[in-house]
Amino acid sequence: MTMLRCGPHVLDLTRPRVMGILNVTPDSFSDGGRFFDRERALDHARRMLADGADLIDVGGESTRPGAAPVDEAGELARVIPVIDELAREGALVSVDTMKPAVMRAAVAAGAAMINDVNALRLPGALEAAASTDAAVCLMHMQGEPRTMQAAPSYADVVTEVRRFLATRVEACLAGGIGRERICVDPGIGFGKRLEHNLALLAAIDRLAEPGLPVLIGVSRKSLVGIITGRPPEGRLAGSVAFAALAVMGGAAIIRAHDVAETLDAVKVASALKRAASGGE
Repeated sequence: MTMLRCGPHVLDLTRPRVMGILNVTPDSFSDGGRFFDRERALDHARRMLADGADLIDVGGESTRPGAAPVDEAGELARVIPVIDELAREGALVSVDTMKPAVMRAAVAAGAAMINDVNALRLPGALEAAASTDAAVCLMHMQGEPRTMQAAPSYADVVTEVRRFLATRVEACLAGGIGRERICVDPGIGFGKRLEHNLALLAAIDRLAEPGLPVLIGVSRKSLVGIITGRPPEGRLAGSVAFAALAVMGGAAIIRAHDVAETLDAVKVASALKRAASGGE
């Protein structure tokens, strides 16, 4: 599939795209709540768009390991004003949420994608997404954010993640969400040890059915820290290296904090990939 239908937008995937991360939370692992203030959040989103982000992913509930849940009203208060303003300015906006009510409100405010770390498994979530024309990103997660890193275990992580994603895609198709609206995410760092994450990143081209775009989010995550020994704010080089390698492996969308640097890496990887395939 060379495109993803996102509400009134069509995201051309003939080249890889970069999704800018906007955490409107006080407890993000990566930015320490720097963009919890609404105006600072909007300014940061505009900066990412100016740096070349193709879409902005707005999240109001941290999904870092050990994160405490946020109630529905609190999450709505955080994300809806930001989504509304960015959509009014013409941005393609994604909402990072598990909650059906937040999905509906976000799309009504202008969000064109629903990015759900729980793959639309909460009661009412699939129906909420199907009632909109937004794209959906279905992510694999073993466990839940508060406990997912306690003791993740797999017999064959690539096979198990692929099977889970295929099952969720089938559920969406049966529930009325067209294939042209679906992308998948193996959930790097979500209930996985270092060896699981590396196995998934080495098998991107095998994680989804042919034609379904794969989104990869590895920016500043703990596997980069484990490999490099650096804290979140020092993981730029490792993150962009993984972004480039993910593109070489077949990723269609890269989710990132550092948009300008990631976009450069994506462009370089795309050029090399085209050359390796004879310029096609």
